[in-house]
Amino acid sequence: MKLLRIGAPGQEKPAILDAAGKARDLSSVVSDIAGDTLTPEGLARIAAIDPESLPELDGGRIGACVGKIGKFICIGLNYSDHAAETGAQVPKEPVIFMKATSAICGPNDTVLIPRNSVKTDWEVELGVVIGKGGVYIDEADAMDHVAGYCVINDVSEREFQNERAGTWDKGKGCDTFGPIGPWLVTRDEVADPQNLHLWLEVDGHRFQDGSTKTMVFGVRHLVSYVSQFMSLQPGDVISTGTPPGVGMGQKPQTYLKGGETIELGIEGLGQQRQTIGKA
Repeated sequence: MKLLRIGAPGQEKPAILDAAGKARDLSSVVSDIAGDTLTPEGLARIAAIDPESLPELDGGRIGACVGKIGKFICIGLNYSDHAAETGAQVPKEPVIFMKATSAICGPNDTVLIPRNSVKTDWEVELGVVIGKGGVYIDEADAMDHVAGYCVINDVSEREFQNERAGTWDKGKGCDTFGPIGPWLVTRDEVADPQNLHLWLEVDGHRFQDGSTKTMVFGVRHLVSYVSQFMSLQPGDVISTGTPPGVGMGQKPQTYLKGGETIELGIEGLGQQRQTIGKA
């Protein structure tokens, strides 16, 4: 299934794509694509419905494909070639940081360069949406806890992140720095999350062109690993790292100034398109 949310910010309706790619209103079935809706039982309830029996939603803004996200967890330096381009060593264990939930926006919403920014950057990433909660999850059981996958742009301000002291979080959590969607694609429709092509372009120039097969730590390991440090709840999102081609890795380094158009996507999970504005 491909699940999405359509409507103005804060007023999104839950929806499902039918066989023809039309959005159908799920409001009579579930209140949102969030929380318990994403559990195995909640997804089974949606799967039992014929999408064509539901009213069609006529266009409109696409919101983040998951609502009411409790935790927005990110993994840093999870592609060895990306670590190399940034001058960092490949970590021996996954690097975990948090992105503010107030950064979350729709996949085609305007991304705002924050005030005093000089190094706003892009990162296409595979998002993993938790469906079955748990803590201390065994790696062998980890995939049972995944509801599905989505596209994420982990927008980052590198000066805030690396040069302003403290943790990475201050360069990761600015408003609009977390476009998510367009769809949550359920786990049954993704044969192998470790073999997905992902890419990103700025003004038509392809900067990132990689595959999830080159992740240092795969989805199964990440779900288990993160659960050793915090419980995971339905609707939590894990952003799994980015392949090479970020602005910080260019020679010379290239950052967003405002007015650009970013397009990005992951095989089978849809595409995003953002214009860059200023806060």
